[in-house]
Amino acid sequence: MSLFTSETVIKAPFFDIDPMGVVWHGNYIKYMEIARCDMFSKLNYTYIDMKNDNYAYPIAKMETKFIEPVQFDQEITAVTVLEEIEPAIKIKYLFKDKKTNKKFFKATTLQIAVDIKTKTSLYEAPEKLKKILKEKNEK
Repeated sequence: MSLFTSETVIKAPFFDIDPMGVVWHGNYIKYMEIARCDMFSKLNYTYIDMKNDNYAYPIAKMETKFIEPVQFDQEITAVTVLEEIEPAIKIKYLFKDKKTNKKFFKATTLQIAVDIKTKTSLYEAPEKLKKILKEKNEK
């Protein structure tokens, strides 16, 4: 189920390329972070908002599948799908060529809510986030 879907265009920079001439596999994690931050920005609920609400969301689990390498200067579209917010945030990612839609990479992350002050796990999303998603899904 999709609570919210976002698309982010990322252009593979020279400094992300490995000696084999393709994007080094570890940089896909960075691209996921770029897409995830962009998605939350489009929701108008950023990591700063989470922090202000006393929530931290560290990554607890990550699954990745590399399909085909991204080349230098290639533009990719990262499709980010927010699937769940309780008891944890679950996000699916699909990276594909901006022009051809050819798939390069897919992944899933699970982020656990933590109370910043007490460092204890929380199993409810911030009220502000729930309200934003409810309003977006009612449209």
